[in-house]
Amino acid sequence: MRYLALAMDFDGTLTSTGEIAPQAKAALDRLKSSGRKALLVTGRRLSELLERLECIDIFDFVVAENGALLYRPATQESTLLAGPLPRELVQALRVHNIQPLEIGEAILSTRVPHESLVLQTIREMGLEWQVVFNRGAVMILPAGVNKGTGLRKALRELNLSPHEVVSIGDAENDHSMLQMSECSVAVSNAVDSIKSTVAFVTRGAACDGVIELIDQLVATDLAEVDPKLVHHHVALGEKMDGTTVWIPPYGWNILIAGPSGSGKSTLANGFIERLAQRLYQVCIIDPEGDYVGLPHVVTLGDENRVPSLDEVTGVLRDPGVNVNINLLGVRLAERPSFFAGLLPHIQAMRARTSRPHWLVIDEAHHLMPGSWGTIGLVPPTKLGETILVTVHPDHLAPQILPMMDVVIAVGASPEGTLNQFTSAIGGPALAVDRQTYENHVACWFPRDAAVPFPMEVIHGRAERMRHHRKYGLGELGYRSFYFRGPDNRLNSKAQNLAIFCQIAEGVDDATWLFHLVHGDYSSWLKTVIKDDEMAEIVTELERRRDVSAGESRLLVCDAIRSRYSLPS
Repeated sequence: MRYLALAMDFDGTLTSTGEIAPQAKAALDRLKSSGRKALLVTGRRLSELLERLECIDIFDFVVAENGALLYRPATQESTLLAGPLPRELVQALRVHNIQPLEIGEAILSTRVPHESLVLQTIREMGLEWQVVFNRGAVMILPAGVNKGTGLRKALRELNLSPHEVVSIGDAENDHSMLQMSECSVAVSNAVDSIKSTVAFVTRGAACDGVIELIDQLVATDLAEVDPKLVHHHVALGEKMDGTTVWIPPYGWNILIAGPSGSGKSTLANGFIERLAQRLYQVCIIDPEGDYVGLPHVVTLGDENRVPSLDEVTGVLRDPGVNVNINLLGVRLAERPSFFAGLLPHIQAMRARTSRPHWLVIDEAHHLMPGSWGTIGLVPPTKLGETILVTVHPDHLAPQILPMMDVVIAVGASPEGTLNQFTSAIGGPALAVDRQTYENHVACWFPRDAAVPFPMEVIHGRAERMRHHRKYGLGELGYRSFYFRGPDNRLNSKAQNLAIFCQIAEGVDDATWLFHLVHGDYSSWLKTVIKDDEMAEIVTELERRRDVSAGESRLLVCDAIRSRYSLPS
């Protein structure tokens, strides 16, 4: 089950009368019976809701006062999520005779056209408060408080991620709630600004639209809506023409294969980082300790300690934590059986909570070997949002390979790696021109009729920083820059950017200008250092004829030192 909760606005959405109709109550009962949570997110004051709604206990949480107050019907506990109302603001608005003026615990409400006077009062008093509209209603709230912040707090209490939530609303103050949810829906009576931003609009108005959504959610888990959620897709890489290759965050499996040291973990790390940035929870199975130290990831276990099952599942309960399970403490021969015991618990957790959203399995040929099913290890019948990283794709369990939606071959011989995969699944060999893939990986979508295509890897921040350090102070070998001058009289080798700047400041003007005029500096920065932005900066300097040799070398070296944090 993908969607575990439904967050709904009250006025204009769940009801148009201020009461919950019997048919809407029945629909909410069906929603709860499906195992999903029901969340009411409203601008109304809690006292109003408690007076009017006899069935308020059907909701797991009520976010009231437009995100400023959280109420749990099961325990009748309420929590203020913002500071209390400033008494002087209430008094000032009363002096201005603003009517109506409804006073909550952290919110004030009135109607248009009083918004101008309200704003003027807030400005004159120097308060950090905001005005939010709900059709004709005018709500006065602390800055930064909205339905989205309140809903996020309720989800944390339920150990849910925004990626497991569907939200439905109708008016301006619903924007923040809808934008933070994985799937956003508007009832047909919603204002146009809401309709233009959601995944779809219901046929029915108000409670009829909510009932329609609940029935669709229970019946299909909104699988038919998934193609519309392209804004959640995650970048996998870039094609030769610069267009981005996007991957849906749900329902896809990726195989990354190639020889040792070919860059498999670099590709995986970048994708993991982008998933984490989008707040998709990632769980990494790391047999060799290759993913220790990744940003946004907590590592459990080391070479001296094996993480327990309770420890793993306990940490994963927090949707904001990404986990790397380090298996260095497990004996090599015992890792497949350890993983086979761990995987069903992770898959059961995914079935209950939809998390972890992505599973990354390194050394997959060892943890999921072809002998699965013959040595007492039972392979899964379904993976779901999994990245397999392997040297030998043909050594993987044969039941696993057909589940792959994307195959990425890394290294100098992509055709060999791809054909290991196709041979293992009984498919025809693929014709791949090795030269086309120089400095690129081969990406293939097996379910499409299209042929493999070259793709450039998008490096993660950690990898970019590593490259910056390598290029700044490391050893580039044969890719070093050589200051030779117009007559090849010199052969001064700059094996990194720090040495480049040192030599640049000491060579004669003729040598410096020779390489400058010929565009050698920008070419090296672009092709070897692979820093297009720095190459563009230097290209501009190479084209200028109004600066002296000394000035140009100072500008180039200062730009490099600043970007790569090199010593002066």
